[in-house]
Amino acid sequence: MPAFPSTARDKLGALGLLLACALAGPSRAGPPSPRPAAVDRRPRMLAAMRAELDRSMKRLKMEGFDSPYFMAYELKAIQKDSVQARFGAVYESDSGCSRRLRVEVRVGSYDFDNVGRKKAADFELPSSGYFFSSGAPIDDDPEALRNSLWLLSDRGYKTALKAYLKLKSQAVTEVDDGEWAGSFSHEKPQVFEQAPAAYSFERQGLEALARSLSMRFERHPGIFDHQISIEGSREVRLYASSEGSRIVTERVLYNLSVTASARADDGMLLTQSLALYSPERAELAQVDALERKVDRLIAELEALRAAPVLDPYTGPAILDGEATGVLFHEVIGHRLEGERQLDDEEGKTFKGRLGQKIIPDFLSIVDDPTLEAIGGTRLNGHYRFDDEGVPARRVVLVERGVLKSFLLSRTPVKGFRGSNGHGRSAPGEKPRARMANTVVLSERRVPFDRLKRMLIEEVARQKKPYGLIIKNIVGGSTQTSSWGYQAYKGVPQQVYRIFPDGREELVRGVEIVGTPLSSINKIAATSDRTAVFNGYCGAESGYVPVSASAPDVLMTEIELQRTRKESEKPPILPSPWSAPTH
Repeated sequence: MPAFPSTARDKLGALGLLLACALAGPSRAGPPSPRPAAVDRRPRMLAAMRAELDRSMKRLKMEGFDSPYFMAYELKAIQKDSVQARFGAVYESDSGCSRRLRVEVRVGSYDFDNVGRKKAADFELPSSGYFFSSGAPIDDDPEALRNSLWLLSDRGYKTALKAYLKLKSQAVTEVDDGEWAGSFSHEKPQVFEQAPAAYSFERQGLEALARSLSMRFERHPGIFDHQISIEGSREVRLYASSEGSRIVTERVLYNLSVTASARADDGMLLTQSLALYSPERAELAQVDALERKVDRLIAELEALRAAPVLDPYTGPAILDGEATGVLFHEVIGHRLEGERQLDDEEGKTFKGRLGQKIIPDFLSIVDDPTLEAIGGTRLNGHYRFDDEGVPARRVVLVERGVLKSFLLSRTPVKGFRGSNGHGRSAPGEKPRARMANTVVLSERRVPFDRLKRMLIEEVARQKKPYGLIIKNIVGGSTQTSSWGYQAYKGVPQQVYRIFPDGREELVRGVEIVGTPLSSINKIAATSDRTAVFNGYCGAESGYVPVSASAPDVLMTEIELQRTRKESEKPPILPSPWSAPTH
């Protein structure tokens, strides 16, 4: 079946020129009323931000103390629409609008200012009993916007002064470790205005799609719950800085996700999930393709219910491309984020290792937010300017196994004075260096069938009863702090035992664990095909969209542990929805 056609309401929405967004969904009673042509209010709101920024830079000062040397204002307006279906019916259908402000105030100089290596909370002002909201008006009211910025600027300036004086006083008692590279990098001001992005959410059609996909579960009573979610979002960002940057960008993203839950006979909870992302709504409304994907997810979950539990395992394995991408994101990517090289509470795995080999010499890693797609798959981590107003840039992090650079925001790291466009954050959060589109490249590539034979050969060499093929890691976590241990964990959806005769068997009940450098350096070869994992990553500066692209890899050793034991019985009665008689 073709994608859902555009309606008259879609075409109006596609104009997308209003910065404001509706607080309620479209009416179902009769046809939509005629609406006047939308007006682009972004310049008016940006002008208000600039006016308040100029006023603050000229007049925000306490007698006897320094005035700000740098300020920046950011407004993110997000329109979000969603529908959710379960058991063949729509459970939620929402539309909402939120706006968040971020005010950055720096006192001192680029060489030394109020932003140090300590957490921001260490320098917060004592509670005054008043809550400073970072919200912004959804009315596109310039005066209201300026008043919100005024209050946040006042609070930000006082907090910055306290932090600056406290940091200066620390120099009296603390030893200089020689690692200081400055507080803030000099960057060329940027002026950019992106054209308004087309955005529409044809609610009635997408509700029908969600119901239709949900009905695929009706004939599978062993799957006791599921959820179909379809979301659309449009983010408008306005950014202005005292250096002269004036940036307007927009981002549209659609997401279709499917989650399903079942229990094995021994009570183990089993889940399968599917997530698809695209900046084009039509790409997520190809019904035939979506039905095939949902049917495959159902078949995989039914197979898992009958699969045996795998004992803890250490031995050779193949990770598919998506699993490999998540592995490199967790094990390498987070440890190359710039601020982690400065924070004394971080483990600093790769600090001082520039120019040294850290992974096998046939592998390279780049992070490139300028990439829009790989092999026809759109990438979540694409953007033009980061959240500090710096142009996105391709960065070679590791070249043929040798560490070459870090992911950098405007916080300098020893040996690197400038940003490489990776300062990112969720709305209202302070930007930090974060991954965007992480790409793993290999010079030791073989066809997948050959990689599989190499796995069987490694199984024989190690005298193991079987090897593993691991697919579809749905998430992971990593520990990077100095007070803890350096480790990571990945949660695969599908794990297969592969025996010396080539036979494969689906198993369940395990998750990947390990230490970073040891794990990556067990990679022996890769396939000649590439897969993409799209998702969101949560860290200190909030959740940001990311992608990871990588080939399948053969690891001579990987460790899997048992998942947390679950022994709850499935529902006692059959589902009234899927029972033969209701």
